[in-house]
Amino acid sequence: MKKGLLALSASMLALSLAACSSGGEKPAESAKPGDASKSPEASKAPKQMTLKIGLPGSYDVTKKEIIDGFIAKNPNIKVELVEAPWGDFVKKIQTEIAGGTAPDIWFQENAVILGYGKRGVAEDLSGYIKKDLKQDEYISGLFAAQSSDGKVYGVPHGINPIALAYNKKMFTDAGVPLPTKDWTYQDMLDAAKKLSKDTNGDGKLDQYGFGASTSITVGWYPWTRSKGGQVLDETKSKAMFTDPKSLDGIKTWANLVKDGISPDTDFYTAAGGDWKAFASGKVAMFFMQYSNSALINKDFPNLDYDTIEIPKGYDGKRLVPMVTNSWVIFSKAKADAKEAAWEFMKYYLSEEAQTVLAKSGAALPVNKKAMTQLDTNASPKNKKAYSDGIAEAGVTLDENPSWNEWRLAAQPIYSDIYAGKLTPEEGVKQLQEKVQKVLDDNK
Repeated sequence: MKKGLLALSASMLALSLAACSSGGEKPAESAKPGDASKSPEASKAPKQMTLKIGLPGSYDVTKKEIIDGFIAKNPNIKVELVEAPWGDFVKKIQTEIAGGTAPDIWFQENAVILGYGKRGVAEDLSGYIKKDLKQDEYISGLFAAQSSDGKVYGVPHGINPIALAYNKKMFTDAGVPLPTKDWTYQDMLDAAKKLSKDTNGDGKLDQYGFGASTSITVGWYPWTRSKGGQVLDETKSKAMFTDPKSLDGIKTWANLVKDGISPDTDFYTAAGGDWKAFASGKVAMFFMQYSNSALINKDFPNLDYDTIEIPKGYDGKRLVPMVTNSWVIFSKAKADAKEAAWEFMKYYLSEEAQTVLAKSGAALPVNKKAMTQLDTNASPKNKKAYSDGIAEAGVTLDENPSWNEWRLAAQPIYSDIYAGKLTPEEGVKQLQEKVQKVLDDNK
């Protein structure tokens, strides 16, 4: 790069000297009207570029206002949108990556992007970030797609952390004090027992104090770690399921149904899922991802609920899982397309675009100034439960390049533990074996 610049500078200097030494030459004619090639303004015109943007989930996930704002501010960049439903896009992108025809920029789950980095599919953005961004203007989630060697393979499309959501009316009716940020997991379960009831007298519980989940983000991951346990070690290369603390957390989670605190999976199926069970007054509390509030507010606009930071674990430490979908630049894109893609990323991270994201309720922004623009008139009013939570203890879900594979290996085992088909002791042995094999196969 430096040699090329030196050569170019030398060539330009030689041409300049030649022009100055030819005293017999007439001065250059002024540019004629309409002759753009000789106009001084033409030399300053922005470079014309083309950018192909992949939009999984289309405008339901990425606000059209953001895309339109970028286009308006960058008329020199011709934008082509590639839209598809999320599932279709994920399948399609693998074929396009293999064929070298993927969009110049698109977004997917953060853990998948770490895998792209390992395979050489994703552009390393660490140099771009260092050159163009002031890191103190962003929350730490900006580096969710950073690998262990310091390379950054994506920037967040949005942050989706979890907090404890609670139905205020159900607490008031039962005479149970509302949750506080000082609650521990045990405080939460003690309250949940008081809120679990048989309201119609048929001998079966039909109202539950807490709605557990079998999914990773709001289910088995935080519970596995609630007593100081781990899923993977710090290097993300060793499974930790058989650690006594991990097993203890899994046992507590698995006993929620047996102890009459949480519904089973059949109850959720009938209710339409955990967030609908909560919103319809069948569950008093659950771990809610930020994006669920948009669904609840749309379908249950009169629900009186709020959020508080996820409780502190039994070891006194808080841990706030967060999901990050990230924008990635295709490493095989042309140089001009990469330049245009980074311009899009910078715009997406700007206060202007991040404020649009903040007001949408779809995810938390990573721009600190935009974080102050969250709509506190819409429930949950206490959105600081999310922003303060990730500032204090935000973590990704032990993401590494093989995350998708080991997560899929773990999920059915956790589901069987929750359903009572496996004891926690049997389950952790299977988890340890299957997940460790995936980790070893991907070294």
